[in-house]
Amino acid sequence: MDKTYNMIKVSVLVLVVVGLIIGVQHATQAGKSSGTPEKAVAVLYPTAKNQVHGVVMFTKVKDGVKVVADIEGLSPGEHGFHIHELGDCTAPDGKSAGGHFNPEGTPHGAPTAPARHRHVGDLGNITAQKNGKAHLEQFDSLLAFVGAHSIVGRGVIVHAGKDDLTSQPSGAAGSRVACGVVGIAKK
Repeated sequence: MDKTYNMIKVSVLVLVVVGLIIGVQHATQAGKSSGTPEKAVAVLYPTAKNQVHGVVMFTKVKDGVKVVADIEGLSPGEHGFHIHELGDCTAPDGKSAGGHFNPEGTPHGAPTAPARHRHVGDLGNITAQKNGKAHLEQFDSLLAFVGAHSIVGRGVIVHAGKDDLTSQPSGAAGSRVACGVVGIAKK
């Protein structure tokens, strides 16, 4: 009986060790394949009573992130364009996305302002042509996909009006006409 019991104990121990080895190998391989995201995307949907929609691509580049936005359904002119603190577009007016993404507690400002004079989420304005279409390409040194400045899981908001880049706390850009959530994209 003792001999059988000891063999069972040894067999269980061998199975546990093999399981641990396989688990560690799997975790190591998963860590290598996932790594830091290189691209992210936000698909913008209109808020209530609006027609604005589009796609914003974020690509990791040296020292920051390249932002490329293509948006349609806007009135001609400039429109505030920001990363907001929450990735929640459930409210009909888009206010569930919260305020501008501002992990450093800095004042609102232009995307070209020094880091101490702008929110991480301050992307400035996007300009729509007469046909309601807007295209934007810009580099941002404060945006990231990991860490305190990570935009992954946060909201992207397009506003009805122009961001004046100075009014506190958010540039007086008016109501929210489109909302999307930043998610990791294929490379």
